[in-house]
Amino acid sequence: MKELLTNIRNCTLCKEHLPLEPKPILRAHKDSKIVLIGQAPGRVVHKSGIDWDDQSGKQLRKWLGVSEETFYRDKNFAILPMAFCYPGKAKTGDLPPRKECAPQWHQSVIDHFESDPLYILIGSYACKYYLEGKENLTHRVKNYHHYLPQYFPIPHPSPVNRFWRSKNPWFETEVVPQLQQLIKNKLS
Repeated sequence: MKELLTNIRNCTLCKEHLPLEPKPILRAHKDSKIVLIGQAPGRVVHKSGIDWDDQSGKQLRKWLGVSEETFYRDKNFAILPMAFCYPGKAKTGDLPPRKECAPQWHQSVIDHFESDPLYILIGSYACKYYLEGKENLTHRVKNYHHYLPQYFPIPHPSPVNRFWRSKNPWFETEVVPQLQQLIKNKLS
């Protein structure tokens, strides 16, 4: 696993399409219990080099019901975004994740997990890549139980996504408690 992660961190596959130098951000351990598959690092995370070290990360840890200490323990959580580098700024939020990373690297990382981790699919890009069908994100999140025990789809915790959250209050009142219980069970 260590050699694979080093190879990924040295990847320059889409260098010519990036607004900043390539800086692949991910982490994993062969014994990771939960794999978070999000979009791509934002500019703040690119600068710090620490995954989910931004407002989205604070909200995500709140939804997961875990402390920073628990979150940043590799044997607890692996971070495997759809794209490993900051893709650039869009009109609202960031550009979509580059399409090269997931097909190039995801399966290799997944093959190194020795446990049977839970995959939390964060946002529509991860859901479209990993889940069959053409359902939208709202439908998938509302019907999360259909994808268990392997996958648990959730919306992206970005502040830009506050409109979706205000329109779908059931997510935080009904789904988040179920997610937190599942996380607690998986980490115990």
